[in-house]
Amino acid sequence: MERPLLSGRPEFGTTPVGYALVRRSRHAQPSAGTVMVNPGGPGQSTIGMTATFTTVLASLISDHDLLLIDTRGTGRSGPIACGTGQPFGRASAEAVAACAADLGPKAAAYTSTAIADDFEAVRTALGVKKVSLYGLSYGTYLMSIYAQRYPDAVRSIVLSGGIPLANDPLWRDSAQAGSDNLRMVCARSRACDGDSAVRDLTTTAKRLRAKPLTLTADGRSMAFGEPELSILANSGASSMVGAQPQVVPILGKLPKALHASARGDYTLLKQLAAALLVQPDGDAALHIAVTCNDYRRPWSLEASPAERERQFERAFRSARGQFGAFSPLGYGASTMTAACLKWPTHRPYTSTGYFPDVPVLGIAADLDATTSVHATRQATGQYRGAAFLKVPNMGHVAEYDPSGCVAGITSGFIRHGKLGDTTCLAAIPPVKVEPVTGPKR
Repeated sequence: MERPLLSGRPEFGTTPVGYALVRRSRHAQPSAGTVMVNPGGPGQSTIGMTATFTTVLASLISDHDLLLIDTRGTGRSGPIACGTGQPFGRASAEAVAACAADLGPKAAAYTSTAIADDFEAVRTALGVKKVSLYGLSYGTYLMSIYAQRYPDAVRSIVLSGGIPLANDPLWRDSAQAGSDNLRMVCARSRACDGDSAVRDLTTTAKRLRAKPLTLTADGRSMAFGEPELSILANSGASSMVGAQPQVVPILGKLPKALHASARGDYTLLKQLAAALLVQPDGDAALHIAVTCNDYRRPWSLEASPAERERQFERAFRSARGQFGAFSPLGYGASTMTAACLKWPTHRPYTSTGYFPDVPVLGIAADLDATTSVHATRQATGQYRGAAFLKVPNMGHVAEYDPSGCVAGITSGFIRHGKLGDTTCLAAIPPVKVEPVTGPKR
């Protein structure tokens, strides 16, 4: 369907919004409900992940319909581009500013509020009375906005890897989660000492703060300093942890690499960093626009670029001691907050404070440093009487659990509106970790 690009501004025209409705296999019987999903990002094509969601919700789609909507700016919904890949914090601030210049006034059209309104237009057009909302990562933020704007359309909600509407603009919980994850995988594998791994991370961060490495990746050279180490050790190391239990993930290789780097040998660390920092194909325009438009920032919206810089630095410096192994500004320079410093002024979403009183389940993977356990608890706590589930030995996000345990729990909750048997979580195996040999610090 066609939707207004900017509400109340017909001169900007419209944007297509593509959707797909996967009908229940028992199509001769009445539908038991409709599940409306979003995979997060923002920027991923939901329709492009149809196979993923039909697998995760396999036990539901015999009698439930599945509604997939590409968010505006992606997939079949008028994809936008500004010639830049996934931004890496402050080092990408100029590219993000150039993206804003490319989009011009239309940049204001790409917000979670506008996306939620698109979703509601699709639901209404299809005649679906109520939907069960299922959001992953950024999708939890989006679905909470939808729930606030259209509470009467919501039957139940699943939030996996949560971002609360009142997000911390400094993302301190993610910084701390990176260090906590090292301690957990070392304790569970007994292949390393967690406290020593965190000390090695602290030592390496300090050295790279003073003298960044030169890293060759994706056919180009880049500086690898404390901000880049933060990306690797936090969100990078937790990505898809547990998806392949037989493989040692980045998180499982990190203690050994840090042990060597703290003693002056960066060979292993460079190998991990090169593999991570190779840019995937695609354009991050929608990701940039939504995150820079919507999330809270530690500066005044009316501040000049120079004043934004001062307020940014003041906010991180005054929060000293809350960033795990990293210095406040070293970690701060790795965040999307830093990347958005030169984005034009658009008002972040402000919660109304009202959330529908429906069954809600929050799911947190305990090795997720992108949407941490702490953040997911906050997102879940927005709803009265919500159930909360912590999934062991999984990173970002829990749905990558290959055993089907998490998928089964989620499907059961959507079907029955309450949390069922969770004993299968105990069988999710610990992450494999490369042993650290040599003297412990």
